[in-house]
Amino acid sequence: MAYQSINPFTNQVEKTFENTTDEELEQTLTTAHQLYLDWRKYNDLEERKRQILKLGQILRERCVEYATVMSKEMGKLIGEAEGEVDLCASFCDYYAAHADEFMQPKIIATTSGRAKVLKQSLGILIAVEPWNFPFYQIARVFIPNFIAGNPMILKDASNCPASAQAFADAVKEVGAPAGSLTNLFLSYDQVNKAIADKRVAGVCLTGSERGGATVAKEAGANLKKSTLELGGNDAFIILDDADWDLVEKVAPAARLYNAGQVCTSSKRFIVLEKDYDRFLKMMKDAFSKVKMGDPLDPLTTLAPLSSKKAKEKLQQQVATAVENGAKVYYGNKPVDMEGQFFMPTILTDITPDNPIFDTEMFGPVASVYKVSSEEEAIELANNSSYGLGNTIFSNDSEHAERVAAKIETGMSWINAGWASLPELPFGGVKNSGYGRELSSYGIDEFTNKHLIYEARQ
Repeated sequence: MAYQSINPFTNQVEKTFENTTDEELEQTLTTAHQLYLDWRKYNDLEERKRQILKLGQILRERCVEYATVMSKEMGKLIGEAEGEVDLCASFCDYYAAHADEFMQPKIIATTSGRAKVLKQSLGILIAVEPWNFPFYQIARVFIPNFIAGNPMILKDASNCPASAQAFADAVKEVGAPAGSLTNLFLSYDQVNKAIADKRVAGVCLTGSERGGATVAKEAGANLKKSTLELGGNDAFIILDDADWDLVEKVAPAARLYNAGQVCTSSKRFIVLEKDYDRFLKMMKDAFSKVKMGDPLDPLTTLAPLSSKKAKEKLQQQVATAVENGAKVYYGNKPVDMEGQFFMPTILTDITPDNPIFDTEMFGPVASVYKVSSEEEAIELANNSSYGLGNTIFSNDSEHAERVAAKIETGMSWINAGWASLPELPFGGVKNSGYGRELSSYGIDEFTNKHLIYEARQ
């Protein structure tokens, strides 16, 4: 596996990184485990809070610098990249502010004596993270676990090594002790070796179903805790009482943000018959107005896909959909530009027997479905092996919440596209994985809930 930074706009190799040796992995495990023991012994939470606040400060001060690294490496629009860095900084503020609350012992009511539950760190965690949000994906797992006292070894995607190293270098710069976050350029065999190591307590992964199954199998075989976020095929349901001015504002961006390369982006748009033609025309109008170009240019509104491989995969998925009866309402034409650009595309008439019906398409492709009733919309939304996010539009909040409660998913957003904030738990069900990140749940996943009980004499 070659770790290379390849600019998807210019197709030029920016930098290549040497793979980590087994000796380097062993040294990292030794250092991180000793740090875990030190943290357990001294429990220096106040110092970790100070370091996390300083990390937030550095992220804000160097926002443009870090955003540029990400844009050059995976094609993200510079404005979106800057927003990502700012979001990571907000994670730092949030966890520093709530660390004492999240880590404090919980008193258990019992008439038989005295009882409380301590939250204690578990040990080294292996983080296997993807390329679509190079800073955010790391921050989402590192920051809460650093606060909890769990050292982390990062295996990032092979196509965004510069971003991963930049984040790890920032952590080092704030004075976090060696072993707090170590970015390694590992092979998958080395990942399995690390998971099996007795000093490692757990593994968190965001990625594909295949990658998640492999990691979960290795974790299970070694009795290690794991959390998985494995993508989604999120529904965007427009109810009869929706505010169409808001729909028109949100729906296109819900699919095109980050060039459609978002696990929680809306991918299946479910519309009532009476609104179907109106919705298609609105989406076509919005999709036709995008401006492809240099992601570092603030005027660009649609970035290239992250890699040649990603573009080829999406092209094949659209071809498979069409071969099996789907119709192209808009798009699916070659883009005569250098770089890994994909024309925004709208597909209709995808039937349940189409292989693409239950497949995540990671890019600017919207699948639009026509239904005759709200009940049919709910049934269609649930007819998926995925269950990550879901969006519902309605002018009646109580109505929207009733519908949301019927969707088999980990997260539902009402009258808005997907969102990720430090105080909101993030995660899914079904083939979208298990476990939660962010909020207090991000602390809880990898802490030992240690019962201390004294019986009444």
